[in-house]
Amino acid sequence: MHRRNSKLVKRFSRHPFAVPFFTFAILFVFGAIIYFVLTAGNPPHRNAQVVIVSHDGVEQTVPSIEPTVGSLLKKLTIELGEGDVVEPALTTPINQDDFRINVYRAVPVQIVDDGNKMYTFSAATTPRAIARQTGASLYAEDIVTADPVKNFIEQGAIGEQITIDRSTPVNLNLYGTPEAIRTQAETVGELMKEKGINIASNDQVLPAADTPIGPNQQIFIAREGTKLESITETIPMPVQTIVDTTLAYGTNAVRQQGSAGQRIVTYQADTNGGKNRTVIQSITIQEPITQIVVQGASLTGTKGDMARAGIAPSDFTYVDFIVSKESRWNTTAKNSSSGAYGLCQALPGSKMASAGSDWSTNPVTQLKWCDGYAKSRYGSWSAAYSFWQSRHYW
Repeated sequence: MHRRNSKLVKRFSRHPFAVPFFTFAILFVFGAIIYFVLTAGNPPHRNAQVVIVSHDGVEQTVPSIEPTVGSLLKKLTIELGEGDVVEPALTTPINQDDFRINVYRAVPVQIVDDGNKMYTFSAATTPRAIARQTGASLYAEDIVTADPVKNFIEQGAIGEQITIDRSTPVNLNLYGTPEAIRTQAETVGELMKEKGINIASNDQVLPAADTPIGPNQQIFIAREGTKLESITETIPMPVQTIVDTTLAYGTNAVRQQGSAGQRIVTYQADTNGGKNRTVIQSITIQEPITQIVVQGASLTGTKGDMARAGIAPSDFTYVDFIVSKESRWNTTAKNSSSGAYGLCQALPGSKMASAGSDWSTNPVTQLKWCDGYAKSRYGSWSAAYSFWQSRHYW
């Protein structure tokens, strides 16, 4: 068997393609080994994105293949200290050119919580967000205010002073329904006004309206001779949106966490199969907290060309989605199989000449053509977006 194999090897070695074959095989093996070592077994990275990082008073523009904000800051060795804030969040994917990252450095802050003082560092922009950043548990009814320190010797601080005015817990029994609520009121009568509780002539309130409110005060509101039922409802969380031109269009960040509230709606008993229910009371037992969201509006680089092409701001989201999918905002992108060309992958690309002679290189010209195409074929960018979502082309 050994002799037979030797003869086969000798015979094969005399073949005219033997040397090229072995050379190619050896190079292929070495190439595979080098590739594996360099990539650690991972697939090749996507194309680099241009990222603008603002930190410590400087604006740093870098090409990056990092997938998220956090991984890029780590790569750039931009360290984050206690209380520093990064917008957008560290987990936000870097998925576009001219992506912007803002690092806000924390400053000294004094927290005064019901007379107790503590010190921390924070870069949050609202008093409630600063207080939450320290780990303080806040209720919606707690009042949080910010004031600059005027006398750092007397106040023992050099930055901002955050004051938390704690609300008082109260046990309210509303027509037989017990609820734990919180209030800033000092008397039972003030609580009625604060919560918008309307007292009818046949209602009984205990204790009296001028009774001071203490922690875990028991308050009863009852109505004799009428059958009542109460239902707890959710109050939707309010959202305030702030437009920020220092963040890239399409990105956002939360500057203050919000939450939904609750209210109790009390009805007079149903006497006609659900048709005669009458609301006699509706009070808020937990105030909603507004969530503050910052929305990026910077249209620099290629994406800024949407505005210059005359595309309506209300369509930017749809255009960004379609162009990102079609060409990754590469003006000279060409499909090797179909020949489709440009930002919107026109087929053939020369069709875009109707928007301008510089169609092959000018992103504004291409977007003008894309705008006309979307509206003539689909009626609107919104409809084009819906078509792409269902078909994965347009």
